[in-house]
Amino acid sequence: MVRRTDTRQRMLDTAADLFQTQGYHATGLTQLTTAGGAPKGSLYFHFPGGKEQLATEAVRLSSERTGALLEAILDDAPDPATGIDRAVDALAGFLTGSDFQRGCPLATVALDAAAASEPIREACADGYASWHGVLSGYLAAQGLSAERADELATIVLAAIEGGLLLARTRRDLAPLRAVATHLHTTLDREFA
Repeated sequence: MVRRTDTRQRMLDTAADLFQTQGYHATGLTQLTTAGGAPKGSLYFHFPGGKEQLATEAVRLSSERTGALLEAILDDAPDPATGIDRAVDALAGFLTGSDFQRGCPLATVALDAAAASEPIREACADGYASWHGVLSGYLAAQGLSAERADELATIVLAAIEGGLLLARTRRDLAPLRAVATHLHTTLDREFA
């Protein structure tokens, strides 16, 4: 039997998954509660702000999980180019493992709902900023100036994000692999 205290977390996990794969507007309240194994009334009990609050918290959860994964991958890498290669490999694995349904955990929601919801926009912006901070901090710790690390982190994040989007829409990892190859060369040159 599922404990009642698990309902909120189950709903968050379910929402994070559904919003990542379907987007905000394509995911209905009934689907969220049914997939989360919760009665419909529990959504408003746990998330008084309704679907918008649930989405905002789910985006934050997805962002934290992805940021922690990125940190772990980079911390374990022998050099920046290998670190980025491994991060891209992990993302490619999520894409193929989900039959190209799970790209970036923020992009689908950001494109779908951020313009109409300030809390969702802020959660997406904060998520991207946290990933940027992980990358920037890592690159600075590897010897780049703070300014150059910040600039290069933006390039890395934007390139991977674009590669994920193209790979997902094409249902082909080639764009993501091309981005990884280019970033590898750029980082090797940067740290030579």
